[in-house]
Amino acid sequence: MPTDQDLKEMVKERYGVIANQSKQRNQSSCCGSTCGCSDAEYSDMAEDYSKLPGYVREADLGLGCGLPTEFAQMKPGDVVVDLGSGAGNDCFVARSIVGEKGRVIGIDMTEAMIEKATDTAKKLGFTNVEFRLGDIENLPVADGTADVVVSNCVMNLVPDKNKAFGETFRILRSGGHFSIADIVLDGELPDNLRREAALYAGCVSGAVKRSEYLDVIRNAGFRNITVQKERKTEIPDEILTQAMTEPQLQEFKQNQIGIFSITVYADKP
Repeated sequence: MPTDQDLKEMVKERYGVIANQSKQRNQSSCCGSTCGCSDAEYSDMAEDYSKLPGYVREADLGLGCGLPTEFAQMKPGDVVVDLGSGAGNDCFVARSIVGEKGRVIGIDMTEAMIEKATDTAKKLGFTNVEFRLGDIENLPVADGTADVVVSNCVMNLVPDKNKAFGETFRILRSGGHFSIADIVLDGELPDNLRREAALYAGCVSGAVKRSEYLDVIRNAGFRNITVQKERKTEIPDEILTQAMTEPQLQEFKQNQIGIFSITVYADKP
């Protein structure tokens, strides 16, 4: 099995490639990169941002699995931190809500994503949006900085989710909250599917059970944990068969393992 560092390096490499691809290419690939997947469409996870205020087309790479900014209860003047900010999609939407008196900080561990997002912010003349290179397990953000934390389909890629939510708790001020979209499971993924690197980078095999995910949030100290939205995600057979034999695929279907996109709210006491 790959180590935590192996997984991080794999994600960095894949998302470095993704940063320079079109949204259409990313949405038609099982892992959003040049992984040699089938031509089967796998865009069931991403949701449409185009009608949200502040939407910037160049920043939308079609990589999310929800619309956390729509549920994040941000207000003018807030400081918002986006974990795994990519090309800046959620950051620019957040900026339109917090306004000139607010501030938005995007964190991503992929250099190409930081460069792309920073270039877009400069072109748009935004002075209150910044992007920092960093690891979600060790965020380059001071204690109690954020009023709101958002994240879109990224926490499932983090090997140590306890550290990730611990860091989220640390950077939030007292009374602050988060809205995070992510992939969770009902049931257990087969080991061979968990080992499939392409599906890990595509947010599937890095996912954990819904109950485990919510327990991690609770154990980090958060309260008022609420699932704001959920949606079942189907993976095409053409993708699953890359990690499974036909008998294993049939067993997978019979076990009715559910893969869900959920958007979760929680606040810090």
